[in-house]
Amino acid sequence: MKPDNKKTSPPQYKISFTVGALFYQESVITAELYIKKLDWTAVRDEIIKANLFQARTVKTLKRVCSEIISRLKLLTFEQLEIIHDGTRSEQCHILWIAICKRHGFIRDFAIEVLREKFLRMDYALTQQDYAIFFDTKAQWHTELEVLKISTQKKLKQVLFRMMREAEIISADNIIIPSILSKRVARALLNDIPGIHIVLPVADIHIK
Repeated sequence: MKPDNKKTSPPQYKISFTVGALFYQESVITAELYIKKLDWTAVRDEIIKANLFQARTVKTLKRVCSEIISRLKLLTFEQLEIIHDGTRSEQCHILWIAICKRHGFIRDFAIEVLREKFLRMDYALTQQDYAIFFDTKAQWHTELEVLKISTQKKLKQVLFRMMREAEIISADNIIIPSILSKRVARALLNDIPGIHIVLPVADIHIK
């Protein structure tokens, strides 16, 4: 039965991530600009003026730019530096952190599905895992319940693509245990307590 007590309803999920996926290269460009300018408005203006993402239309460029900045703004300066000059693996770990901070739907999936399966050493992520998660969340989130079937499919498609690009899962949907560098582990320890649980990593590796 669907809950009807509005007072206990959780905050709405943002689904703007359907505009794309990880945006690896674009995020690196954006982080580098911010480190130089220390002003997100100036960063946005330069990206749009010079079309640094090489988008086909201004509308697309603005949407992608807005989504990327909304993610990166939630990171610490230490984490932004990792996106700027870290290894590919380090960058992917921090970009996944940014995505999970920005999007509650993805954060909850990472914690309630990915991490739980990882802790049970059940590394195969299935379509059924996602379907159960989505249906459960839709009981509490009307913004999911009212989505068109086509949008629901795109939501899943983009999420799985994002996880692959972030090296969270393999091409055949096997969870890849995260091996954090000392730099990334330190950056996470200096952030919100427990933020690392969105990654498939053992607690001992974050200390």
